[in-house]
Amino acid sequence: MERNQDEQNNHNQNNNDAGAKQEKDKNRDEKIEKTGEVTLDENEDMENIHLISIIGEIEGHDILGNNSKTTKYEHLLPSLAAIEDSREVQGVLVLLNTMGGDVEAGLAIAEMIASLSKPTVSLVLGGSHSIGVPIAVSTDYSFIVPTGTMVIHPVRMSGMVIGVPQTFDYFKLIQDRITGFVCEHCKTDRRTFEELMTETGILTKDVGTILVGSDAVKRGIIDEVGGIDKAMKKLHELIKNKNKK
Repeated sequence: MERNQDEQNNHNQNNNDAGAKQEKDKNRDEKIEKTGEVTLDENEDMENIHLISIIGEIEGHDILGNNSKTTKYEHLLPSLAAIEDSREVQGVLVLLNTMGGDVEAGLAIAEMIASLSKPTVSLVLGGSHSIGVPIAVSTDYSFIVPTGTMVIHPVRMSGMVIGVPQTFDYFKLIQDRITGFVCEHCKTDRRTFEELMTETGILTKDVGTILVGSDAVKRGIIDEVGGIDKAMKKLHELIKNKNKK
């Protein structure tokens, strides 16, 4: 009789575990669909890693069309604040495949990531162009896949531009902010970065430079060529080092 009761209890426990796992998987899938974020917690080290994906165009104060893939900074900033406040999240992995977008929004995201006390690693996949460059270098360590690209160019403004000295001073101020941030968070120097921005022989009818995979590493923008395996391994390493300290 006791044996039958034990078997029934085990059966009920297995059903409860299966139900809990299904609910967890459902919540995870919904979070990925809505925000492009998920917490990775099933690794052998039992470390909670929060994954953030920055894709499409980085949306600022203006709402883009329904057909556009966007990363909304008003969603991402509170999420980053919650990560910093969390006792459970131990590290952050940032995946990038972005064409760039709003300069102020992109810089805000980059500054938030750079100020996190949790270990952070970024991985450039398809590309991290324009204002995606500061975000890619804002982490503690950065990777780019061999076919990943980065487009470095001066600040561009859409809409009507008033042709007065103050306008051009404002453009220069924004550009200096971006250049200063990038050079502070990677291995390249200001002169090299500005040369990449003003290169005239690579982009057709435009100025700037396209860096592919290892080129971004050679120029000191990105730390290493690698994929998700290396990025995860490095993040676990950074988490362990932080815990030791």
